[in-house]
Amino acid sequence: MAADLEGRVAIVTGAGSGIGEAAALIYAREGAKVVVADIHRPGGESTVRKITDAGGSAVFVETDVSREADVERLVASTVEVYGRLDCAFNNAGVGNTPALTAELTLAEWQRIIGIDLFGVWLCMKYQIPQMLKHGGGSIVNTSSTAAHRGLPRQGPYVAAKAGVIGLTRTAAVEYAAAGVRVNAICPGLIMTPHLRERADAGLDWAELLPLPMGRAGEPEEVGELAVWLSSPKASYVTGQVISVDGAMLASVMNPKAAGLSA
Repeated sequence: MAADLEGRVAIVTGAGSGIGEAAALIYAREGAKVVVADIHRPGGESTVRKITDAGGSAVFVETDVSREADVERLVASTVEVYGRLDCAFNNAGVGNTPALTAELTLAEWQRIIGIDLFGVWLCMKYQIPQMLKHGGGSIVNTSSTAAHRGLPRQGPYVAAKAGVIGLTRTAAVEYAAAGVRVNAICPGLIMTPHLRERADAGLDWAELLPLPMGRAGEPEEVGELAVWLSSPKASYVTGQVISVDGAMLASVMNPKAAGLSA
């Protein structure tokens, strides 16, 4: 399904690998000029090369989304290079070091909230004014299925991702009349490079999580939704929180444990 983003400009944070990289490539495939933002330069530059080698247009801006100066520079650089900003996929995020709630440190809380929640707000703070200059735009924020359920030993991550949902809905209402749409995606178990490493090491996710489809998702399956939400085809979609999880949240228990799958 073509998203028709020809001539539009998109920022993708966390675009050096995983979901962000996949989404950046899809934005470019659909005609967008892509600003690849990541804290890791080698990954970000690799994504840019993949886009340009395929005939697309992209630049890399090294960005720590928890730093306001970095985010301000990211958006300013986008406008300097491409003249405008139409779409943003605020995807950068990290998980916390596993620990029980009473055993977590303040520093770890501040690190996760700073990147996963504060970083999303900072991105919107600088993206929205630029979109308003050109009559609107689309913002997609990455939350998580973890925001909808308790995830032991991941308190800061769950809290941050739940906060992204509230922030998304609030911004969607505030800017709907001005033409800026804001939605959130909640990925489930997605086969990012980190997850693949753990799976290759022998960790069987099907034993731990309900996976009705019998597999993890692929980064591209999240990226396709982000790009569609950014496109004119989603012109009446805003304030929504959409899970990409193969029915994981809809399942009350592990289907394998219930004897429903081999």
